[in-house]
Amino acid sequence: MHGKSARGAPHVQACVRRDTRRGLRTFPATSSADTMPRLSRSCLNGLCALMLLAGIAFSPFASALSADDVKPLGGDDFDAKSAAIDKLIANHDAPSLTVLKALSEDNVAATDAGDVVLIDGDAYKDPVTGQPVKADNAQPITLNNLLRARVAGALSALQLSSPDIEARRAAINALLKEPNESFKSLVDAARAKETDPTLKHRLDVLWATTALHDADPAKRLEAVQLVAARHDLEMNELLLPIVAKKADGTFAEPDENVRAAAQAGLDALASIRVRGQLVSTIFAGVSLGSVLLLAALGLAITYGLIGVINMAHGEFLMIGAYATYATQTVVARYAPSLIDWYPVFAVPAAFIAAGIVGVVLERLVLRHLYGRPLETLLTTFGVSLILIQAVRTLFGAQNVQVSNPSWMSGGVTVMQDVILPYNRIAILVFSIAVIAIAWAVLNKTRLGLFVRAVTQNRRMAACVGVKTARVDSYAFAFGAGIAGLGGCALAQIGNVGPDLGQNYIIDSFMAVVLGGVGQIAGTVIGAFGLGVISKLIEPFWGAVLAKIAVLVLIVLFIQKRPQGMFALKGRSAEV
Repeated sequence: MHGKSARGAPHVQACVRRDTRRGLRTFPATSSADTMPRLSRSCLNGLCALMLLAGIAFSPFASALSADDVKPLGGDDFDAKSAAIDKLIANHDAPSLTVLKALSEDNVAATDAGDVVLIDGDAYKDPVTGQPVKADNAQPITLNNLLRARVAGALSALQLSSPDIEARRAAINALLKEPNESFKSLVDAARAKETDPTLKHRLDVLWATTALHDADPAKRLEAVQLVAARHDLEMNELLLPIVAKKADGTFAEPDENVRAAAQAGLDALASIRVRGQLVSTIFAGVSLGSVLLLAALGLAITYGLIGVINMAHGEFLMIGAYATYATQTVVARYAPSLIDWYPVFAVPAAFIAAGIVGVVLERLVLRHLYGRPLETLLTTFGVSLILIQAVRTLFGAQNVQVSNPSWMSGGVTVMQDVILPYNRIAILVFSIAVIAIAWAVLNKTRLGLFVRAVTQNRRMAACVGVKTARVDSYAFAFGAGIAGLGGCALAQIGNVGPDLGQNYIIDSFMAVVLGGVGQIAGTVIGAFGLGVISKLIEPFWGAVLAKIAVLVLIVLFIQKRPQGMFALKGRSAEV
């Protein structure tokens, strides 16, 4: 026995050495120690199987989609449908994702037997197995807007872990628009894995919107601070319930620190809203002032030069606007490829059309009424009515539409809830350009020298050889042309009608009187000042009372300073 064992030992050792070189340690079948390794291996395999089953049983993804899970989708109980959708979101496996996508595309139907199927073109598929099935009289199921929003949010939430950064960015943007606490677990998981700093910050904000009602006060405080730090006006509605009181007088949020953080965030948002409203109001006033300026600039020249109260000056605006409309129509018919650039042709057309009417009016009517202000006032009012009726006869009584070119459409966002329209910005820039041209004409040309001389002292200018009658005609045509440019600008922000000029004539006179007769600088300040003051008063008193208040202020100002803000310099023989 001993020898036999001794003889077997080298054999066992050889086997051990051979298998050790292969990286395995085994024993020969004839060894007496064979039973222990066999038992150990069996136990190990059984233990692994048990661990695998336990892992499946306790895994959050263990509950596979079944027909019973999707069956409520085909019923009429929307609460059951909501629970079924929540089940799909919780599973977020491939079949559940397929059903969610089909729901978002209205490709889910219910049979007469109550079974739910997926619509695949002209065929039907089983939502669990994906295999083709027969479905008799299957009708698409209906979801209300709340469930549709939840499905859309779920599809976005499931994209938070996508390897594509653009898909993650789109998902975050979609969920930020409609935060939903039911996706908090998915947001938490994505927040823990996100590596991009920008998306990480946005995920923090998204997490905060879903954690505002977390059971942990520390998390609620962190969420409120993140929401408040974003300074987004749309988050105002998320913070308000935190500082609100219940019917019994107690706060909805029990933690004082969370309420204080929410109130600080609301105060910051209120400050942002006030600043935005102020910027918007000031821009609206400047925009109105730029239109008044174009109307008043020509009036300042003619009124300062001739001293005539021309009640038909507003109709020069109307003529310029209709010239713009006519130019747009001609370009659209004969050169449609240039329709985006029709304002380039409309600007000279409006200036020339209004200037020609101004020359005709001055030579045929006003020249014979100098020195008779009451008769001039009544006559120009009658001319105004004639021009309005002529336009009605030619173009019709209805308003006509002048379209903005594509480069003048839209706007630029400068603050939250503050969008500056491109057409208003273009009008403001255009007004500044017209001011520069008018200043250059009046201060750098021979005609401007004559106009300033006649304005300051007509008799002395005539004595030194200035032909005052010709200067009157040129200046009147120039002022009427500038008003025509104002009509061209007005056509870009509203409809064009026969009564267009009547809405601006009184305000134009007020701007001229306030700034100082014949003074371009005074007219500029007066026009912009009137526009801004009117828009600042309108939110409190309304448009009509605001205009009355502005008129009262101007009357009081003129009582103290009759010459306006800027008085003419030099001697005048006609004082």
